[in-house]
Amino acid sequence: MPFHDDQHYLYSRDAASDLTPNATQRVTLIVAGCYVIAIAILWHVPFLSWIIYPFKLLTVGFHEMSHAIAGMLTCATIHSIELDRPDEGGETRMSGGIPWISLPAGYLGSSLIGACLIACGFDTNASKVASLALAVFFLFTLWWARRNWLSWVLILGMSGLIVLFWFVSGGEALRYFILFIGVMSDLYVIWDVIDDTIERKVNSSDASAFARICGCFPSQVWGVIWLIIAITFFGAGVLVGIVAFKESAAQQKIDASHFLPVPGSSGAIPGASVPTFLLVCVTTLVWSLLV
Repeated sequence: MPFHDDQHYLYSRDAASDLTPNATQRVTLIVAGCYVIAIAILWHVPFLSWIIYPFKLLTVGFHEMSHAIAGMLTCATIHSIELDRPDEGGETRMSGGIPWISLPAGYLGSSLIGACLIACGFDTNASKVASLALAVFFLFTLWWARRNWLSWVLILGMSGLIVLFWFVSGGEALRYFILFIGVMSDLYVIWDVIDDTIERKVNSSDASAFARICGCFPSQVWGVIWLIIAITFFGAGVLVGIVAFKESAAQQKIDASHFLPVPGSSGAIPGASVPTFLLVCVTTLVWSLLV
């Protein structure tokens, strides 16, 4: 009599079920696909690219912050961050640390950030948590880029958008905004690596500097490796979102009404709301640094 491994069979069936998107997730995937198409058009068409210019700078901020965090973790001294170099470029100035860790951290770190935001974009409450993480990122960026006026304008504008979308439809608009930022961040890595490293060799690129330090492969090879990792992160973000957040849109709305709710809603408690609190914190930091 043949032996049937019921446990293995049940696990396979559950895995297939977990990876099958429900109705709400299919809508999210369609929106993400529309984001990819829209960003691709706006990114490469002259004049229209100005529409997403602030979000380009935000993704550059993720890239430079990843450099800075890796440098800080390897005992480097971070001097400054700039986001307004030509062609939406950026620069992190640091001394010390371990360059072969901090150099690839720009692309790999921003890919990971994008993947996490994409996954959180499948759930309203997860998007709220992602917004809090972005607030911490904004504060660190303001500290290191406090002499760069464009960084102030960018971060204050993005903070305002997060607070605004938090109030729309009980936070549902925030979910799609976080999803957009995640898709934008990962696409930036993919296209920037192709442009600066694979299609044309830029001597000042991270891959070129990394190739000079390691000496194992030319910059194009490192660019291909980083490109594969970035695409893997993108796919992983989508898969994690599908597996982890199976609630329907209606259930998400109910859950969101009790988790960091919008002020004045039935689930809100007396006192300052989180969006208002974040706005006050950022405004206070701005004032303290400017005075």
